Amino acid sequence: MASFEPSASATIPTVDELAQELLLIQQSGPRRVAIIGTRNLPLTHQQLVEMLSYALVLSGNQVVTSGGANGCNMAVIKGGQRANPDRLEIILPQTIAQQPADVQDLMIGVKHIVEYPDRRNMTLADASKLCNHEIIDRSQQIICFLYHTSHTLLESVSYAKERRKIVTSFYLD
Repeated sequence: MASFEPSASATIPTVDELAQELLLIQQSGPRRVAIIGTRNLPLTHQQLVEMLSYALVLSGNQVVTSGGANGCNMAVIKGGQRANPDRLEIILPQTIAQQPADVQDLMIGVKHIVEYPDRRNMTLADASKLCNHEIIDRSQQIICFLYHTSHTLLESVSYAKERRKIVTSFYLD
């Protein structure tokens, strides 16, 4: 069951920070929305993430995600591709060649792909952490699907909150 849980270590924002967040929430125009999450996503949740990505893109938003095997990121790519590949941005932790073949095939037609050959020899966990930070830095709003044991994603959510991004976390356990 998914749930929303505020961070126990959240700091109290200043009035200026709250005003900035309120302004962002009230803006009616398109946003840059990051969707990141676990690879261990059940099929029904994958379908929901795909529909969410599809709806966000159809609403004129730019959706930003990473690559990866089956799971959240692949579902985001499928939904964004179906709606409008021009409104989808994929930031890879490493290179296209290091993605599974089915993900490489899925990325065909996506114009906005960023890859990092210099991270080729990094562990996937280290490269993913850097990738998630970049995705968060490029976005106004972050949606994350994770488990309470998803260390890299938990750190990414914390990073996003420190930068006063709008963060929605869906815990899958």
